[in-house]
Amino acid sequence: MNISLEYYKIFYYVARCSSITLAAQKLSISQPAVSQGVRQLETILGTRLFVRTPKGVRLTAEGEVLYSYVSRGYESILAGENKVRQMLNMNMGEIRIGASDMTLQFYLLPYLEQFHERFPKIKVSVTNAPTPETLRYLREGKIDFGVVSTPLSAPKEIQISAVKEIQDLFVAGPRFSHLKGRPLHFKALEDLPIICLEKSTSTRSFIDQELASHSVVLQPEFELATSDMIVQFAIRNLGIGYVMKEFAQSQLTSGELFPLTFHEKLPKRHFCIVTEKKAPLSTAAQKLLEITAAETQ
Repeated sequence: MNISLEYYKIFYYVARCSSITLAAQKLSISQPAVSQGVRQLETILGTRLFVRTPKGVRLTAEGEVLYSYVSRGYESILAGENKVRQMLNMNMGEIRIGASDMTLQFYLLPYLEQFHERFPKIKVSVTNAPTPETLRYLREGKIDFGVVSTPLSAPKEIQISAVKEIQDLFVAGPRFSHLKGRPLHFKALEDLPIICLEKSTSTRSFIDQELASHSVVLQPEFELATSDMIVQFAIRNLGIGYVMKEFAQSQLTSGELFPLTFHEKLPKRHFCIVTEKKAPLSTAAQKLLEITAAETQ
């Protein structure tokens, strides 16, 4: 049975208002249009749904049964429309973000703070993962956007926007003070105890690729999950740490660590925002990206 939902909408308001006239006012249509809609529904269903009363109309027994179901369905639709309006007005919603410790701490966190102050009713969910995993979550629709670091390999369906330049360096503690201020060649790293991130990260991929272009292969003594831990290991003289400069900035300033210098130059990298080209962003996600874009300009 193919019945227009418009007929059920008219039926719902007539039953709710117990009046053709009031239903017409609610629907912003004419009384004849409302009456015709009721008659069409009654004809299709093969039964009377209303009887006239001195004050308007009331439901028949069949109308009561139908209304018990239609009211639940239509009110669910109205509730859904209201939720959508709340989302558009930033009164509810959720943003799902993929980010690593590095991109979260040194790029995204200040923007999340601004966003939360302006839109406290929006839930923010951050999935902490390295770049390759973040890209996979994006393709699987588990996150709205990701903040990753280069290098990265992404399919053409992914939009990549560079948002911040970053610099990596090798840092060491007092045990290696004989290297301080002494320009080295990358080849010297093969004979030093190196501390770096695991192979699954873009940071590790970057240094491995860059050193390979100079015929240098790292054999790290420690492979750790976070850059914070690399800094702590380096402070304890367990080796030469490879990190993004910001992670070790306070220790470099205090003198706990010092940067190694090289004849060769390490290229700079970038933090990037990644989105899926064909997947529309939610209103909340768009608003957060607008905040980041405004600050970047």
